[in-house]
Amino acid sequence: MAQVFPFRAFRYNPARAPFERVLTQPYDKISPAMQEKYYAADPHNLITVEKGRSYPDDTPQNNVYARAAAALDDWIRSNIIQQDPAPSFYAYTQEYTVPGTEERRARRGFIGAGQLEEYSAGIVFRHEQTLFGPKADRLELLRHTKIHTGQLFMLYSDPRRRIDTILDEVAASYAPVTELRDEYGVVHRLWIIADPERVAAIQKVMEEHKLVIADGHHRYETALNYRNECRARAGKIDPDAPFEHVMMTFINTHSEGLTILPTHRVGTHIHDFSWPAARRHLEPWFAADAFPFKDEEKKAEARKKFLARLASAREKRAIGVYPAAEPQKRAFYVLTLREGANLSQLLPSVSPLQRELDVVLLHEGILEPALGITPQAVTAEANLTYEREAAAALDAVDSGRAQISFLLNPCAVEQVMKVAIAGEVLPQKSTDFYPKLLSGITMYRLVPSP
Repeated sequence: MAQVFPFRAFRYNPARAPFERVLTQPYDKISPAMQEKYYAADPHNLITVEKGRSYPDDTPQNNVYARAAAALDDWIRSNIIQQDPAPSFYAYTQEYTVPGTEERRARRGFIGAGQLEEYSAGIVFRHEQTLFGPKADRLELLRHTKIHTGQLFMLYSDPRRRIDTILDEVAASYAPVTELRDEYGVVHRLWIIADPERVAAIQKVMEEHKLVIADGHHRYETALNYRNECRARAGKIDPDAPFEHVMMTFINTHSEGLTILPTHRVGTHIHDFSWPAARRHLEPWFAADAFPFKDEEKKAEARKKFLARLASAREKRAIGVYPAAEPQKRAFYVLTLREGANLSQLLPSVSPLQRELDVVLLHEGILEPALGITPQAVTAEANLTYEREAAAALDAVDSGRAQISFLLNPCAVEQVMKVAIAGEVLPQKSTDFYPKLLSGITMYRLVPSP
């Protein structure tokens, strides 16, 4: 099963580069505004490596990838970044407030070097498809820098919580070597686990488990492609070569603090859009609870009831709907599957596991048959955009930017694991694991230090 190894991480030297000024969110979550903010924060900010600036006069010798490699080499030579003395695992906790609530949670896992495996080996599983563009970008960066700065978020399932117990003991025994609060108010803490007995215990437990990629599919497949390039150059397979491994953060699905947020759908440019016609089409399959309102005061009350109903009806496969309408016909709706509904008839081309997912029910049972939004249109983002916050999805309709919004309850982690281990993938933007793992909190270098 899963093979994991301690490694000598490269980490920022806090005396030279305060953590809160140099660590970043993952590359695919960095907006242009965030990129500028990171550049302004510190000359040693990881943004130069994680998602550097490109310029019109870039050349094959001087481009975003070459500048990333040069910056890393310089920072290592000047002790801005230092390598830990002993191979270690790293306990990693994140304390955060669940978005849209006041609930505080703490998520705990550990960072290690995981063995790269082909999906066909049945050890590492994906739950979503990947795109060529991001993989090409990350591969070129890896060719130049030969270092992993971003974390792969991996799930394993251990009801006995044996590694969690070790992580709890470590956190209670000594102070973290890294502690900071990021721009989302998430508190990140890191502890070094170099004790041979604890290292061996973690490795032994992980040998029993399969892994599911929660976040980082593009980076995982990039690491596989880079490994294959290195194997081809060497003309052999060396199982101890550093490129045979990739840096991973491992989270137990049975530990506390694991949060998946829903990603809501916002519909635009829908041809001949008519909510009454869509409702008539869906009537045999879905019951509809309506929450009408006629003014802003009543709207706030209706919205509160609507959101509460959506959450409470989760077991009935509830989907929230907010269509644009004439003033006297405005309402929120919660659709729930009618008792006895035959999903094999409603979703004939979908596997039994996929039929259990609300996001599949929305796409295959509502968007395409009732509104004509095909899978091809979804892929091309011709009719759908996505929002994490329910308020933003609803406001899109109120502002006239959207014709309709669909709100979802979050996918359960057990569903993600079942679908992935069965060899299937979820639709685009089905899961949003929160919070994200910071880039640069540990780094895994694939060659000796310069």
